Amino acid sequence: MPRGLAGAVAVTALLALYVWQIAGRGIAMIRTGEPVLVAIGVAVLILPLVVIGLIAVEYRLAGTVQAMADTLAADGDLPVDDLPRSPGGRIDRAAADAAFEPRRQAVEAAPDDWRAWYHLAFAYDAAGDRKRAREALRRAAPLFRTGAP
Repeated sequence: MPRGLAGAVAVTALLALYVWQIAGRGIAMIRTGEPVLVAIGVAVLILPLVVIGLIAVEYRLAGTVQAMADTLAADGDLPVDDLPRSPGGRIDRAAADAAFEPRRQAVEAAPDDWRAWYHLAFAYDAAGDRKRAREALRRAAPLFRTGAP
């Protein structure tokens, strides 16, 4: 089982239990017929649906990222984490910055290439910028799904 999948499944299962309980409460509120409780009941039912939608989007992204990694691995182009590290395990900042620049230039040269975006995400992650790494993966995913080079 891939690392992290068990945790994601466990959290999703707990969320499903929560949604089941909340949905029961929301339906009970709606059944009272009291206008205020009906409004609260509807709101209580909508919020879990939004959360479920967001989780579905994240699972879809995770599946696409795994498919991209599998494709890159098959092509021998999967990024390798070979940056020097401190004794504590932190990546050397200067080395991460030096490795980042060619990846940024590759995206500028080919903004519709999912591979360039994937490699940029890896470079962002190595530099410790997880937010931008995730944004780069979000840019790569639809390009991969549409079959862009």
